[in-house]
Amino acid sequence: MLKSMTGYGRAQKILNGRDILVEIRSVNHRYFECNSRVPRTYNYIEEKLKARLKQKIARGKVDVSVTINNIEGRDSEIAINIGAAEGYVNALRSVSQELKIADDLTLSKLIKLPDIFNVQKTPDDEEQVWNDVAQVADEAMDSFVNMREAEGEKLRADVLEKADTILEMVTKVEEISPQTVENYRDRLYQKLGEILESKDIDQQRIVTEAAIFAEKIAVDEETVRLRSHISQFRELVDSSESIGRKLDFIVQEMNREVNTIGSKAQDLNITRLVVDMKAELEKIREQIQNIE
Repeated sequence: MLKSMTGYGRAQKILNGRDILVEIRSVNHRYFECNSRVPRTYNYIEEKLKARLKQKIARGKVDVSVTINNIEGRDSEIAINIGAAEGYVNALRSVSQELKIADDLTLSKLIKLPDIFNVQKTPDDEEQVWNDVAQVADEAMDSFVNMREAEGEKLRADVLEKADTILEMVTKVEEISPQTVENYRDRLYQKLGEILESKDIDQQRIVTEAAIFAEKIAVDEETVRLRSHISQFRELVDSSESIGRKLDFIVQEMNREVNTIGSKAQDLNITRLVVDMKAELEKIREQIQNIE
């Protein structure tokens, strides 16, 4: 299925105590290029994420952002600083004895003293984090690809319509061309006859030269090749692979044949058709710049 290079996808889930958000967006680009924004503490997932995206995206400039928020304090471990607690208890009881003050030390009072608790970040299970991010990224990718395919279907309908328009013009050229060649041959022969009628010139040579020159303005070969290119174009549009660059090449070939028809044409109607065909080809070229 034909895909646009423009797309957007988003997914968010809470997995293993982490709120994970993945957003993917892309615009036109000749090749695959991926820029990522990942929290610094999770840099180890960056290259894996890019590689995962590349499996489903052939072309386009892709921006992916990942946001990870730990919830419920599950990323921290609380530890008691036993040494500090013992120091406080010993010092307070010593003061109590020295100053003969009643010892009313309790645990609730002790834990209010500085440095009793050590708060440490729990080490990440890197494999678990990556699996969770990959799961969310896959959901965002599904949304992203669906949007690309929907846009691609619109592009497909548009370029095929323009290809059909060109094909209709080719048919008109083929209808006009034989008569144009015949008329040109007759005019050329008549003109040569008028110029040379009083001279001893081989009439058969005149006919031969007129025929040779008239043949040079025939466009039969060009229209046949142009029809073939349009047929290839239609087949490629329905291909399941990445086709943007191939379509661009075929459009160049189509344009070359149209230019040749224009250079050989000796008829105003064909010239007008050539101008119209080139206009349609330019529209197709602009559209396929956005095809993956």
